[in-house]
Parts: sequence; structure tokens; C-alpha cells
Amino acid sequence: MKTMARPRDKAEIVRRLKMVRPDCRRKWGRMSAHQMVCHLSDSFRMVTRQKATSPATGVLQSTLIKWIALYAPLPWPAGVPTRPEVDQEVGGTSPGDFAADLAELELLLETVTTPVSDFRWPAHPIFGPMSEAAWLRWAYLHTDHHLRQFGL
Repeated sequence: MKTMARPRDKAEIVRRLKMVRPDCRRKWGRMSAHQMVCHLSDSFRMVTRQKATSPATGVLQSTLIKWIALYAPLPWPAGVPTRPEVDQEVGGTSPGDFAADLAELELLLETVTTPVSDFRWPAHPIFGPMSEAAWLRWAYLHTDHHLRQFGL
């Protein structure tokens, strides 16, 4: 099971992120590659409490759906709606300079995946409370999902 807690898996994601170009074509969804970079950054800002997101959780989402999303050996499906605060067409961060936005994403990824003893993991807006291990599994799966969206 891949996770950002494992250096090899994290290195794979970083390598794939370095392949993102503004002209990468999506295989599904509405985001451009640049919007995807900003979406991932906003998602990591959510983890570090730099960006608040509205909750959309319930018993089913915080139990069965969370378990399936994090631990079932299935790729995440295309077209699942995101929270408006991390949707680049609604309340997410607008793309600026591509190189700067990509560098910011890499820095945020490093921040989230560097062990810090006093860090308090927030509740996920859909999956509810999650452990550090669950957050690092989510970070891998979420980033992988969007990189696959662009064939990377």
C-alpha cells in the first residue's frame, strides 16, 4: 500500500510532479494542469490548516467510504466533486506563474510529509478525523489520482 510515509513512494510522486507541464492534456475532468497544481496545493494547505474547508461528512463517509477510498485496492474514480474551497473554478487559488505554483506545491508536499512531533492533523472535510498514517495514505492517493488525470 503506497503512502507518503514511505520515502520511495514520496520520491515517485515528486518525480511525477516534475513532469507536469502547463500544456499537459487531461484525460477526464475540467481542470487544466495548472489548475490541478493549484488544487493539490490548496489540498495540502487544508492539511496544514492554512486553508479552511467546509465539512461534508457523515457516518457513511467517515467509515465505509473512507475505508474504501484509503484501503481498497481500487483507483479513485473520475468525476468525484471536491469541496468548493479547493475547486479552482469556485473558491480555490487561481493559477499564477506556473513554475512558482509548482515550486509551492513541492514545498507544501514536503511540509506535510516531514515528521513533526507537535503537528495536529485536522479532520478531513469528507472522511472526518484521520490519523497521520491515514493522512499520508490520502496524500499519496490524492496526488496520484490527479497525476493520472494527466497521464503522469
